[in-house]
Amino acid sequence: MTTVLGIDLGTQHLKVVFLDTASGDIVASAQAPLELTQGADGTAEQQAHWWTEALGVALAQIDTRIRSSAVAIGVSGQQHGFVPLDAAGNVLAPVKLWCDTSTAPEAAALNAAFGGEARCIEELGNPILPGYTASKVRWFKENQLALYERMATILLPHDYLNFYLTGERCMEAGDASGTGFFDVRARAWSRRMLQVIDPERDLAACLPAVAIDNEVIGKLLPKVASALGLPVGISVSIGGGDNMMGAIGTGNVRPGTVTMSLGTSGTVYAYAENPIVDPKGNIAAFCSSTGGWLPLLCTMNCTVSTELFRGLLGVDIGAFEALVSVAPCGSDGLITVPFFNGERTPNLPNAKGIIVGIDSHNLVAGNLLRSQVEGATFALRFGIDELAALGRPAEEIVLTGGGARSATWRQIVADVCGVPVVVPASDEGAALGAALQAMALIDGERDLAALVEVFVRRDDSQGCMPNTAGVRDYSDVYQSYQRAVAQAIALYGDH
Repeated sequence: MTTVLGIDLGTQHLKVVFLDTASGDIVASAQAPLELTQGADGTAEQQAHWWTEALGVALAQIDTRIRSSAVAIGVSGQQHGFVPLDAAGNVLAPVKLWCDTSTAPEAAALNAAFGGEARCIEELGNPILPGYTASKVRWFKENQLALYERMATILLPHDYLNFYLTGERCMEAGDASGTGFFDVRARAWSRRMLQVIDPERDLAACLPAVAIDNEVIGKLLPKVASALGLPVGISVSIGGGDNMMGAIGTGNVRPGTVTMSLGTSGTVYAYAENPIVDPKGNIAAFCSSTGGWLPLLCTMNCTVSTELFRGLLGVDIGAFEALVSVAPCGSDGLITVPFFNGERTPNLPNAKGIIVGIDSHNLVAGNLLRSQVEGATFALRFGIDELAALGRPAEEIVLTGGGARSATWRQIVADVCGVPVVVPASDEGAALGAALQAMALIDGERDLAALVEVFVRRDDSQGCMPNTAGVRDYSDVYQSYQRAVAQAIALYGDH
């Protein structure tokens, strides 16, 4: 047996999967938890060495015979994080993550200096949002100048794992398009934005060349292979951001498919053969990791919301599902605007969560929990509508992420969005996508799209159709949710 290894560096866990290159079966998988340092000012950081340590912990759970069967590696990683290295390859500071909103002032300053959000969208395809890497680089310069001056390389989280594995400093277009200093149409660094970030320094010298197509970026280093129990010198692919690898792992590599990911954050995205730029800036004009583009909407609060309230109420997963499944559509009038960590869409980095419609009869655990599911789904329904307006309607939704394990949540998505929901057989879409990208390096007969056609399978038992009554009822509740969002914008916008 030969396998390929897919690695997915998430926010809460690092996951690994080994994919049999002949059968396409995942023959082993494991994960290791990750800490997250957060502050009241919106700071959200991790130490880069936590990632490499977690990789060792996860792989140690895999049988040595399976580890020794690996012939290639692909890496997926959380987007937008900022990993500054010095010339020797040392990480200079804690890594600010995608969910770090502490750099909102820097993001606003960069937009203004570039000529406003509309100008950013016109030239780059995207405005500068607080979660993007650009504002983090500016923050680093303004707050840790001595370390900033030592910075020799800017990497993203998955790039750093590639660097750890191979010693090579590289980037690829999909993940790079979430930095804020990348021209998504030209698929090249924006020298003008880099000059806005730092007029006194050529930041382009800190950025590796950008790969557009999958390629071997290097071989697994002997010392790392020994530490991880993997064969020396196996090939490592270019990898990509978790959304880009999730697109591969859910079969979203051709026009016509819409993926919805219910993870810590929520995302909705569709493949496009040409750049899709939203003049309103709600849909991110990202590149894919398969030579195309991946228009995408991201929310910062998805399973964040359900986990907060499960913890508050002391409810395990089984009890959560039981309570949510019997609570009524619309949660008996409770509506949650789940902006607990601020929000990206709409862009409200200082927002807080809001629950409206509480009375003495409906404030019960089931309604409160179901309201979190509904609020997170409504936020993503907005993305479905925005993609349709840009010419990417959803004929079906491929649902992935931890929330997709809930049968009730799957049905809520189908009813809220009014389209069928299908579920991949593997719930590790990003890790599977990374493994398939790695397999494309060694398969001499099939390209990545052909591999996806064969190896991305669906679990028909988990799919569901929209319920007519549910679609009708949620149409009204969604309008109430949108009115509540308008109040959140009035409360927390422009602060």
